[in-house]
Amino acid sequence: MSVQVVWLKRDLRLTDHLPLVEAAKRGPVALLYVYEPDLWAEPEFDGSHLGFIGECLDAMDEALAPLGTRVVRCVGRLRVVLDELRAFWADQGGLGGLFSHQETGGLWTYARDRRVGRWCRNHGVPWSEFVQDGVERGPSQRDGWASRWKRFMQQPLAPEATWQPAPLPPRDAVTDTFEGLCKSLGMVPTSIVERQPGGASVAEAWLDSFLRKRVVDYAKGMSSPVTAWEACSRLSPYLAWGALSQKQVLHRLEAFKRGRPKFREGYEAFQSRLAWRSHFIQKLEDEPEMEVRSLDPAVDRVRPDRGLDLPALEAWMKGETGYPLVDACMRALARTGWINFRMRAMVVSFSSYHLWQPWPTPAKRLARHFLDFEPGIHYPQFQMQSGTTGINALRIYDPVKQVRDQDPDGQFIRQWVPELARVPVQHLAEPHRMSGIEQAEAGCRIGVEYPAPIVENVPSIVKARRIIESVRRRPESRARSRDVHRRHGSRRGRRR
Repeated sequence: MSVQVVWLKRDLRLTDHLPLVEAAKRGPVALLYVYEPDLWAEPEFDGSHLGFIGECLDAMDEALAPLGTRVVRCVGRLRVVLDELRAFWADQGGLGGLFSHQETGGLWTYARDRRVGRWCRNHGVPWSEFVQDGVERGPSQRDGWASRWKRFMQQPLAPEATWQPAPLPPRDAVTDTFEGLCKSLGMVPTSIVERQPGGASVAEAWLDSFLRKRVVDYAKGMSSPVTAWEACSRLSPYLAWGALSQKQVLHRLEAFKRGRPKFREGYEAFQSRLAWRSHFIQKLEDEPEMEVRSLDPAVDRVRPDRGLDLPALEAWMKGETGYPLVDACMRALARTGWINFRMRAMVVSFSSYHLWQPWPTPAKRLARHFLDFEPGIHYPQFQMQSGTTGINALRIYDPVKQVRDQDPDGQFIRQWVPELARVPVQHLAEPHRMSGIEQAEAGCRIGVEYPAPIVENVPSIVKARRIIESVRRRPESRARSRDVHRRHGSRRGRRR
């Protein structure tokens, strides 16, 4: 009887896994994860992603041990790996079918999937793909999308699969050590040393603690970097890499809503965010070129001809811009792999408007720091926060005002920018305005212990707003905006 292969991508779990359920109906099953060197050479990926994925796969192996099987892990181009496995299972009847979830990834994975499709057709191997997170294989029809998404999420979870493991190739298909795997993929160790660990059981623990307790502060605590670490669900890495399905989270949420009315505000705010998540992933599914091309190209033409300001970009990445909240966020992100949504929007805004940089390179660089890097959220959001969609309100975050609004006591800033530990709270948003005597008393000389601002705040905001708004008033931009809204805009009033 031929072997059925379940190809794992961003679905690193054994529960609510329809490809596994369907494969099990057709014969012996092997679960496969392939580390593709060309994918890991893409600039968005980091060793933190590699380590997180490895932990998710380890957790799956632990759960599979009673069945006497494991996930097959291989390094190489997928078509080559499939050729090798097809030969290995020749005396088992060959490779009978390939099963996977649909993936909304970047342009590289889009092209890779087309190559896999050709391989399957050439070798007579049927490839069955299944919807995940309610995202329709694009381009979708936006009218009615929210209702279709809701119906998908209300469907029962996939049943637990009962399956016969297939004979597996030798375990040395992939290097046993993380360092060896990094070396084989040409990657270097990551600076993200305080990240969340991977695995379905860890994801379940985060979900349980959020729905039982932490959700009470979600609606009011999600915006401030001081409170967001506890108030937010922290489920984003597990959803991004599929240790939990979004449907699992929503079903659990509905069960909790019925018995805890005092948490209703938090539950409903979180439920809205989950719908928002799929809405944005659908944007990239509908238009994969959004990864590299602005929806309103007219905005690109007003950027400076000199292109990227690499010293400014490096200062931004290192958290050395002279704007304390921006720097605290970038340093926290580099060390932990996570910051809350509002602060992500602020650092993107700073790159796009204050530094006036074209968005694609900063987007690629910043993706490496996000443990929860999800292409379908990352690129549409980067464009939205950079003002290149033509349909969203222009959001230019004032990093000085954000200190007053989100970290008024300086708790977050002092934690991540220790140079500012003794700066009086009234100067914490703009330490460069301290007198020489005040700098000496605080042990923070501007330009020595902490950098001076690399750009002026208010003039940068005024200039960026004036230029972007003037572009948006042009007839060609207005026409483009109508087209973008038709293809990507939300349909408020029809979401539920």
